Amino acid sequence: MAEKQKSDLLLSRMLPLPVLRRLRAQRTVPAESFDAVTIFFSDIVGFTTISANSTPMEVINMLNMLYRLFDEKIQEYNVYKVETIGDAYMVVSGLPQRNGNRHASEIADMSLSLLSSLEGASVPHFPKEPLRIRAGVNTGPCVAGVVGTTMPRYTLFGDTINTASRMESTGEAMKIHISETTKKALDEFGNYEVESRGFIEIPVMYNISLTSYLPATLLT
Repeated sequence: MAEKQKSDLLLSRMLPLPVLRRLRAQRTVPAESFDAVTIFFSDIVGFTTISANSTPMEVINMLNMLYRLFDEKIQEYNVYKVETIGDAYMVVSGLPQRNGNRHASEIADMSLSLLSSLEGASVPHFPKEPLRIRAGVNTGPCVAGVVGTTMPRYTLFGDTINTASRMESTGEAMKIHISETTKKALDEFGNYEVESRGFIEIPVMYNISLTSYLPATLLT
């Protein structure tokens, strides 16, 4: 019984609760398409340089501090943390349970809260070094499903995710870089201010390498 409880606890941390319930009942969960979700990516500005001048333990402690803070903050919003890889933090709203058109505003409000929580923060082992993140957000369709059996993961697929990642990598420190599709979704609410960056070059990978131009804005 103790082993089953441990297994259930582990699965609950790897899969959204509705997906976990379906997996227990059906043993398999088919992949599902979603017409509109909003994806958030963030990473630490200067992470490579910080890591090069830190011990592995110092890097782990820094990430633990940051992710504990983020994990606590996102509980206030209708979002799901998909994964963390190194210094990258990925969150989605609009799946696995659809929430109408609220996914964009949920991610926007969450993003602003995360940035606010880091005002005045510093790298724990370099007190004079500010701890800053860069964030990117994109809205669009995607497919989500459970991948793996021994260590199942709820994974997202599609160009919407790739573009969200590109929005993050081309963003600015302590600002939220949003795509045109996210801006249009937020415009429906009428209470978000954005600063236009004009057209920026975003590389998008398909079967070949190509360049697309997306109007991008900064959420404030």
